[in-house]
Amino acid sequence: MFDESDLQRIREQKDEWEAETLDPVLDAYGERKERFATVSNLDVDRLYTPRDVDGLDYEEDIGFPGEEPFTRGVYPTMYRGRQWTMRQFAGFGTADETNERFHYLIDEGQTGLSTAFDMPTLMGIDSDDVMADGEVGKEGVAVDTLADMERLFDGINLGEVSTSFTINPSAPVIYAMYIALADQQGVPREEIRGTLQNDMFKEFIAQKEWVIPPEPSLKLVTDTIEFASQETPKFKPISVSGYHIREAGSTAVQELAFTLADGFAYVEDCLNRGLDVDEFAPQLSFFFNSHNSMFEEIAKFRAARRIYARVMGDWYDAEADASKQLKFHTQTAGQSLTAQQPLNNIVRVTIQALAGVLGGTQSLHTNSFDEALALPSEQAVRVALRTQQIIAEESGAADIVDPMGGSFAIESLTDEVEEKAMAYINHIRDELGDGSVRDGVIQGIQDGYFQREIQDAAYEYQQRVESEEEVMVGVNKYTVEEDTEPEILTVDEDVQERQRDKLATVKAERDDAAVEAALDDLRQVVTDGGNVMPIIIDAVKAYATMGEIMAVFEAEYGSYQETASVA
Repeated sequence: MFDESDLQRIREQKDEWEAETLDPVLDAYGERKERFATVSNLDVDRLYTPRDVDGLDYEEDIGFPGEEPFTRGVYPTMYRGRQWTMRQFAGFGTADETNERFHYLIDEGQTGLSTAFDMPTLMGIDSDDVMADGEVGKEGVAVDTLADMERLFDGINLGEVSTSFTINPSAPVIYAMYIALADQQGVPREEIRGTLQNDMFKEFIAQKEWVIPPEPSLKLVTDTIEFASQETPKFKPISVSGYHIREAGSTAVQELAFTLADGFAYVEDCLNRGLDVDEFAPQLSFFFNSHNSMFEEIAKFRAARRIYARVMGDWYDAEADASKQLKFHTQTAGQSLTAQQPLNNIVRVTIQALAGVLGGTQSLHTNSFDEALALPSEQAVRVALRTQQIIAEESGAADIVDPMGGSFAIESLTDEVEEKAMAYINHIRDELGDGSVRDGVIQGIQDGYFQREIQDAAYEYQQRVESEEEVMVGVNKYTVEEDTEPEILTVDEDVQERQRDKLATVKAERDDAAVEAALDDLRQVVTDGGNVMPIIIDAVKAYATMGEIMAVFEAEYGSYQETASVA
């Protein structure tokens, strides 16, 4: 970008500036602290100049929006063409109550639905299971059978809405229910749109929700990807999620590296099955956290696109642009929210959302200010949605494609994040996996590598908070003696009883012989190693329950208990 004579002149000018302008000010006043760093503890320089990006090749490293390496965005016009999808997370109680929230959000201008499930549903057990006691409908919506899915989307045309499902161990069953509902509504499968999280690797690494061991869990993920590439081409069968890795305490670099490594592992497993990379890769999607250090987050998103484009081409021979375009959803940082002075969270969320937009996200969830206290209230959800709408309509941030591109600071940080993330990815592939990212991720899970890296980062961060090196406003600085809590959402105590009554009615009215036949077919396919998705769809159409279907997998593959030490 600059020739050697330019850099030499800038070097001389900077030396002169430091001696004549900077040093007298430092001598007289100093700076606020000895060291400046991001939330992830990356050093931040006082000033960035062309010298910090002297190795950058504009065409190869930055380029133009919609063209490799997609550093500046996956679409030529970005938000000038269409705004990002505003997708607020919603789900509590029964399907009927969540359906009301869905309609409320749509009426308020939300452009995509995002579904939160309760713990029993996430873990693949039914509401009437003894292990579900006390948890039904508490942290998300309870879904036991296709009847719940029918109520959840009552009055909502699946051909007109895009829906995200945050679910992992039991994701194939929820995906099957959505397809079955589309069939009921007469919506062609090739027209349904949405995203299934379905990322089991990050469960073993960070979130810790699983039913069966890693290898068979990977097999089910690949089944959904294969099926989606053939039957639901507009539906994303996986959202490779760094969000939960970051929430567990990782740095931004670790979040990026471990997420992309997981994604490349899924790619390799699909290739091992014989799938064509340019057939399935366009349907892969990703999910990142957006934390408080705005410039670090923007750099992370830009580096993610660049790494992905290069690796998909160089390692996996992807040819289509769509196979090399990293498209992702962003959620603001839940771990940054505080129960103290909760209205401060509105400001945090605004900064984080702006970073996601300036970083080029395709869809965005903004956390509600009361989420450190309870599930979000309608008022808090509306403020969170309005935050996105104000950024989109009033700030001007959506009017320029990659407005931070070309900033010496942003380009330097993008390079640094890319370099550090690739060091992790290469270690996973070459040292842990002997040349295979897939094998490296599984080995890393089994021996606790990822867990130890995240644990160390989380401990270091907590030390900085406790020493007040890392300021949390309202927590370790600018505190108050008393603070008024906002009104919070409460889930009716009788939700479990109501949900269990609904489930009992379904079981009483369904054709038990058809259910057992479908489950027998599923057992046979699992034993034979075939793709389970067509049979799961048959089973949910017969109103087999979530728990009945997941029990088939657990009986075949066994359960899983983490044995890796992170001490």
